[in-house]
Amino acid sequence: MSNDPIPADSAQPAPVCIGILHDRPQPDGGAGFERIVRIGADEVSAIRQLDRPLEFIHANGLGLPTGTARAVEDAFASLVERGALAIIGPAISDNGLIARELADAARIPCINYTGGEQTRSEWMFHYQVGSLEDEPTVLARHLAARDLGTVALVHDRSPIGQRMTTYFEEACASLGIDLVGRASISPVAKDLSDVTAKLQAIAPAALVYLGLGLSAYPLGQAVAQAGWEVPVVANSALMFGYAYPEWTKVWEGWVYADAVSEDNRLLAHLHRQIGSDTAPGPGLAAAYDLGRLVAESVARAVHLTREGLRDGLERIKLLPATIGREGTTMGFGRWERSALKGEFLVLRQWRGGRTLELDD
Repeated sequence: MSNDPIPADSAQPAPVCIGILHDRPQPDGGAGFERIVRIGADEVSAIRQLDRPLEFIHANGLGLPTGTARAVEDAFASLVERGALAIIGPAISDNGLIARELADAARIPCINYTGGEQTRSEWMFHYQVGSLEDEPTVLARHLAARDLGTVALVHDRSPIGQRMTTYFEEACASLGIDLVGRASISPVAKDLSDVTAKLQAIAPAALVYLGLGLSAYPLGQAVAQAGWEVPVVANSALMFGYAYPEWTKVWEGWVYADAVSEDNRLLAHLHRQIGSDTAPGPGLAAAYDLGRLVAESVARAVHLTREGLRDGLERIKLLPATIGREGTTMGFGRWERSALKGEFLVLRQWRGGRTLELDD
């Protein structure tokens, strides 16, 4: 029997502190995001009968491409110093690459929700909201299925754009699609009329956009102003349409990679939980799943330490996911850092300000 003294306040165990790193603007300071994270975490806590609550602390650091790497570093350090046992975030691949090194140095488990597999490491887990490596093949296969054999490519001049371009080139080569024109643009470009004019003169069968998404809106404006009626296919950057519905007016008819499907029963469950009349976008679904993953790691941890929560994440297997088509699952393992397994990418199209799922 242990002779350790029992503290007088043992009836009130200390909460498990979970950090949330925001690398994008948060008008509400992250309260809305935390609300959905808590819904997922609370459901797991009730089922698993956790013996202590989860406390969420926030740090905001506007990262790349509009902010700085230093802001991400400072926000991360703040969460570590305040005692977080694990961290949710960041959301953008550029910043995930920065946080990956910080996570390993601090030996703190993190789950980023970016699109880049290069963000993964011993201590950095990855919940894939899109995929820099998989989306290009999905898009190329869609082009091939529509017999759109000549393509002009516009991509961000950034780690995201360059990584996706590499994989898109390889997919096109394997499917016999010719890249007849291309343009490398700033991820924060404002006027792309000259770029559009040059590519329009080539007369490709389709136009492809690959990037973070901030430059997708001016590209749409330029295509519309030029009167260029060309099929456009894009990566998950067009999920920005959920946050900025006015952007979708210039993306009318554009096909893009998304992460939500109406046939997913967990998504419908979340829909009911938040009391919304519209299907929640991927950001809400991701927040809900991230809350579930963190709570499951606490439930499975043998020791409530940073290393214990890392081991707890590795023990999660075949947990149904809210993102992707029905049957998509989540889990990790020894040196397995990608959460989502199955059809987590879904092709959709913007029509009349609404996003519609396409058939395979």
